[in-house]
Amino acid sequence: MNKTLLVLCLLFFTVLKLHAQQENHAENLSRRVTIKVKNQKIAEILSQISTSGNFHFSYQGNLFNTDSLVTLSVQNTSIRTVLDQLFRGKVDYKENGQHVILRLAKLHLTIEPENITTAERLYLISGYVIDTKTGSRIKQASVYEKRLLQSTLTNNDGYFKLRFKGDYNEVILTASKEAYRDTTLIFLSNINIKPEGYEDSTSGRKTKVSNLVENLGIGRFFVSSKQRFQSLNISGFLANSPFQASLTPGLSSHGMMSSQVINKASFNILGGYSAGLNGFEMAGLFNMDKTDVRFVQIAGLFNIVGGSVEGLQMAAAVNSVIGNVDAMQVGGLYNHVRGNADGIQMAGAINIVKGNMNGFQIAGLYNRTRKDFKGVQMAGAANMTGGTMKGVQIAGLYNYAKTVKGVQFGLVNVADSSSGYSIGLLNLVKKNGYHKISLSSNELINANLSIKTGTHKLYSILMAGHNFSDTAKITTIGFGLGHDMAMNKKLSLAVEYNAQLITTGNWDEVSGLNKLQVNLQFKIFNGLTIFGGPSYSLYNANRPQGSGIKGYKQQVAPDYANAFNSQLRGWLGWNVGITLF
Repeated sequence: MNKTLLVLCLLFFTVLKLHAQQENHAENLSRRVTIKVKNQKIAEILSQISTSGNFHFSYQGNLFNTDSLVTLSVQNTSIRTVLDQLFRGKVDYKENGQHVILRLAKLHLTIEPENITTAERLYLISGYVIDTKTGSRIKQASVYEKRLLQSTLTNNDGYFKLRFKGDYNEVILTASKEAYRDTTLIFLSNINIKPEGYEDSTSGRKTKVSNLVENLGIGRFFVSSKQRFQSLNISGFLANSPFQASLTPGLSSHGMMSSQVINKASFNILGGYSAGLNGFEMAGLFNMDKTDVRFVQIAGLFNIVGGSVEGLQMAAAVNSVIGNVDAMQVGGLYNHVRGNADGIQMAGAINIVKGNMNGFQIAGLYNRTRKDFKGVQMAGAANMTGGTMKGVQIAGLYNYAKTVKGVQFGLVNVADSSSGYSIGLLNLVKKNGYHKISLSSNELINANLSIKTGTHKLYSILMAGHNFSDTAKITTIGFGLGHDMAMNKKLSLAVEYNAQLITTGNWDEVSGLNKLQVNLQFKIFNGLTIFGGPSYSLYNANRPQGSGIKGYKQQVAPDYANAFNSQLRGWLGWNVGITLF
């Protein structure tokens, strides 16, 4: 049990760290940089650009002369424009996660067949992948048949071998390699076939395929180097399949093509890695999907999705989505959404949404929405909203929202500005908040101190009082709520309710006092206000009046109080004092 808990904790903190590292690697070519250099090597300029943009360049050493001297002066210019100026259209650019791949705009591959063998229902094609410019053989290039979803990687000599079994009258092989243009050759006859159940997504709209999942440390751990090369080489190709099954990401019914296939049903005994889901997916330990997931995804440990999620996502430990979520997320420990979220998030520990959230968040410890939140946030410890909160925040300890347009319930509530309501022991509103200290006396206790925090619409009152007397001491503590109505620049009317505990020397036998008071307030100058007004009190004695402790008041309620029963008394009173700040 302890080992299992340790594994879950390590996974939890690992995913937190990995998401922090991968958060800012989108749209690198659109980032803007300022560079001013004279007679500097291209390699050094590329290093400056990548450092400024927080990404890496990837290119072959013979793509251009890295020692060429260049003079360049640009200010607040996109990286794509800077590269256009450097290479004058001779180099093409491709983004892949935290990498920008540079490749010669006219560099092509070719497939050089060595052997084509046919037998009954069996075909074997082997050969080499060649760089048409240099004639060199290309290692770790992908050679694949899109429709049959079969593929292989060339070895260190550029050699490949593919076997096909079935009644196929045509095989169309495509060779792809990062930084090269694709090459396609047709083998056998000219009959065009497409296996039932498969749909090449490239035949329709283009799908932007992200490799962010593979760039995560946990992705690099579970995805083999061959699959990562495959994803880099054929990142633009996706296919649809009705079904796949796998033991691990490397042992799948789709083989190395599993990361390029969107499935309707996916069953992973330990874990699987697919391009996406449009149906139902279940795993004993984990599911990883490069693009969007729709409908139902369930894992015994964690789910990681590089696109968006729609439907239901459940994991015993962690759900992590790089895109948007329109779903119900249930995570035993942690739910994380880098985009926007609509729906329900439930986590044993933490929910985090980097964008806007519309719906319901509940966590054992902590909820955080970086931008706007609309709905209900509930956490055992804390809720945080970095934008506008419209709805309700309920926390055992602490709530924060930049702008409150709803209700906060917590021991401590904090906001930059508020047009809503905050209910707690302390309510700190920076811009339009109500922060007052009052000193007052009433018919029962001659010295009271109150701290009032919140807004004019609703503020909380923390109060304590003591009746200083040689023969009639009383001590009280309490909590209350108030509303301040401005009549003009000088006059205002405050309505307050306080619930207090009263002791006459023995804290083991406290009684309850409920007081409603109306104060007319007059501002003498900023920072000093005097007030006074009537009150009505209800006192519920815990024991018959008369404590017997010397120096303390023996009968708390005044003689003129109305007796409702043997313990409950009610009376009219008064209240006067000053307010500071």
